[in-house]
Amino acid sequence: MTEPVALDRLHARLVAEADAAGLVDVAYRTIDSPVGPLLLAGTDAGLVRVAFESLGFDAVLATLAERISPRVLHAPRRLDAVARELEEYFSGRRRVFDVPVDLRLAAGFRRTVLEHLPEVPFGEVASYGGVAGLSGNPRAVRAVGTACGTNPVPIVVPCHRVVRSDGALGGYLGGVEAKRTLLALEGASVR
Repeated sequence: MTEPVALDRLHARLVAEADAAGLVDVAYRTIDSPVGPLLLAGTDAGLVRVAFESLGFDAVLATLAERISPRVLHAPRRLDAVARELEEYFSGRRRVFDVPVDLRLAAGFRRTVLEHLPEVPFGEVASYGGVAGLSGNPRAVRAVGTACGTNPVPIVVPCHRVVRSDGALGGYLGGVEAKRTLLALEGASVR
């Protein structure tokens, strides 16, 4: 048996034992995607974080340990359903995500905005003002921009479908090219 295989087996056994003993509060894994590597993290309540590589995966994990629990473990199997749905989305076979989402990293109006973002249908876009209206505060356009810019679960909660009122893309936490790629994948018409 080679050393890497032994280490993989040891890690798998530790993950299984920690999981069985209820010692894993945040499980994570990484996947490749058309917008680059993504870190996925989940709790017992659901998907809690999707992070682009540009954010620094170590920094994201440190924040999860600080804000949720230090019991963070690389336990890929716990996120198999999320990985499968994202793969289906990127291959054009899925338009809506069914996995549970844990929005504990968002609070107040930001959370309200995130709860309304799935109302923007696949392949369509809405303005920041339009989403502010959906969220019950039509004047909170900047706050919608902040909520989108700090969305802890992008792609699954589709902040990429929010564009400027003049139809221009606007910003995106994964970068404008990632936003353009996601909207192109959905066949959305943007400037």
